[in-house]
Amino acid sequence: MKKLLAQSNLLHIKNMICDRCIRVIREEFEELNIKILNVSLGEVETAMALPNVTINKLKIVLEKNGFELIEDKRIKTIEDIKNFIINTIHKDEFSNHDKNFSELIEKKLGLEYHYLSTLFSSLESITIEQYIILQKIERAKELLKYGELTLSEIAYKLGYSSVQHLSNQFKKVTGFSASQFKSLTDNMRRPLDKVTSR
Repeated sequence: MKKLLAQSNLLHIKNMICDRCIRVIREEFEELNIKILNVSLGEVETAMALPNVTINKLKIVLEKNGFELIEDKRIKTIEDIKNFIINTIHKDEFSNHDKNFSELIEKKLGLEYHYLSTLFSSLESITIEQYIILQKIERAKELLKYGELTLSEIAYKLGYSSVQHLSNQFKKVTGFSASQFKSLTDNMRRPLDKVTSR
C-alpha cells in the first residue's frame, strides 16, 4: 500500500494570493488528474489523500508556478495571516474603523496576537504592521489609478484616521505624493506576493 502524505485531504499552498492563483492551481491539479473538492486562497481540498509519488509531482508543478506546498505549521500560520490581510484590504472586507487588525487577525486565527506577531517577524523579517501598511499602499495605488474615489474616500475605505495619515504613509513607502503617483504613466504596482519589503 502506498504511503499517504497525511490523513487530511486539505493541502496548504504558499503564495496563493489572488483569484488568478486559484485558476492556475485548478488547472495544474486537473493536469495531474487530482480531483479537487474546493480551492480557496492558500488551501486546496482534494477528494482523497494523495500518495507520496503524486505529492512529489505536485511539488514540482507548484514550484514552477511560484507556489509551494506548505508542510511546516509555522509557515502555514504566516500564509494564513497574509491571506487574511490581503483579502481584508484588497477585497474590501475591512469594515471601516470598527476593529483594529490585531483583533481581527487574533479572532480569525484563534491565536494570541503577540505570538502571531513574533512568529511573523521572525520568519518574514518584517512586522505584521509593516505588511499591512504595504498592502494598504498597494490598494491605494490601485484605487488612485481607477480614479473613481477621492483621496479622502480612499483613506476612509482603507481605515485611515485621516487623509494626512494616508498621504504620509504613501509618500514614505512610494517616495511620491498621491497626486504625483496618479499622474505617472507607469503605475508602479507590484504583484501582491512580492509586497514584503519597501
